[in-house]
Amino acid sequence: MTPPSYRQLLREFFTGRMIVAALMGFASGLPLLLTLTLLQAWLTQAGVSLGEIGLFALVGIPYTIKFLWAPFMDRYVPPLLGRRRGWLFVLQLLLALAILLLGQTDPHRNLTLVAVFALLVALFSAMQDTVIDAYRRESLADDEQGLGASLYVWGYRVGMLVASGGGLILAQYAGFALTFAAMAALMLPGLVTTLFAPEPDTHKPLPPDLRTAVVGPFVEFFSQRQNALLILLFILLYKLGDTLATTMTTPFYLELGYSKADIGAVVKLFGFWATVFGGFAGGIGILRIGQYRALWLFGLLQALSTAAFAWLFYTGPVLGWLAVIIAFENFTGGMGTAAFIGFMANLTNKEFTATQYALLTSLMGVPRTLLAASTGYMAQDLGWPMFFIVCALLAVPGLLLLTRFRGWLRPAGTPPETSP
Repeated sequence: MTPPSYRQLLREFFTGRMIVAALMGFASGLPLLLTLTLLQAWLTQAGVSLGEIGLFALVGIPYTIKFLWAPFMDRYVPPLLGRRRGWLFVLQLLLALAILLLGQTDPHRNLTLVAVFALLVALFSAMQDTVIDAYRRESLADDEQGLGASLYVWGYRVGMLVASGGGLILAQYAGFALTFAAMAALMLPGLVTTLFAPEPDTHKPLPPDLRTAVVGPFVEFFSQRQNALLILLFILLYKLGDTLATTMTTPFYLELGYSKADIGAVVKLFGFWATVFGGFAGGIGILRIGQYRALWLFGLLQALSTAAFAWLFYTGPVLGWLAVIIAFENFTGGMGTAAFIGFMANLTNKEFTATQYALLTSLMGVPRTLLAASTGYMAQDLGWPMFFIVCALLAVPGLLLLTRFRGWLRPAGTPPETSP
């Protein structure tokens, strides 16, 4: 089979299912950077030490344990809107409330209370991600997962842009309390999407009991995949360096002398367009060159863009250089994430979608939380240039492990393998 033409690919990008994937990506991406970039800027302004700011990465622990509640979401169906949309609607309401309350705390008076509400935002956000991942996997065919992932990444990055870039600009003039209230209100598009999107029909029965919902996904995953342990290790390593570097970029920019408005306008708003093109390029590239070569190429480019941050230390606060590095990082990040998400989606069995996908994405989130907690001390000890170089080199183990999957990762234009 030959790869599809570019005209066919563009038509597939704008179906109703793809639009829903993009809108759900927005709802998923918005809360993530509220507890990273925006909260980091708030804590930095409040005079919190760099080491303590790094420790705040631990509030993201819920992203690494999504598999604990996923079986309940596979097994039980809320009374309204169906299994996936019912859970989504409740979680999005709770998430909006937690974001609003986080903005009412004060880092000067009670840093522990800030951590508690940041943890609640991360918890409800991680639970929402679990359902959104399952919804996307079940509503798209196997050969649509790559394109769906790229549109999801596009929406995800828009949400991140609004939370970080828009949030920083708004905080510059209106303060952080009003900014977090505005972010809570921006969960409304997600709620509307949940109400009007169709409930996916997988033609798979619900797990007969909770024990099956808990044990079945793990038994199926490890028994049907010869490379199961290597797959899990690859998922842990593939975006390790990129994720660790991103955790500390906001303090890095502020220390170099960029203002919050500079970061919001250049780092977030300008970089958004690079992400848009990167997401489209990633979705098309997966189908044109296949999963294996896409993961290799995009992973290598991600590592190079991470190393490029070291150059900014020597240029100083020059907006032109900042724009170039950010465009490169966002473009390659969009491509790499699209390939990575598509890879994970095709590994799941639709009978246990939420739990299996939660297991994979929980591993993906480990670097962002447990390992990222030490990045503040790494930056202090290594210095900024060496910190980013080391993060770039951390991409090498994942790329080397990828060679073990070459035999079953499908090339472009061929049907997917069923048992990796």
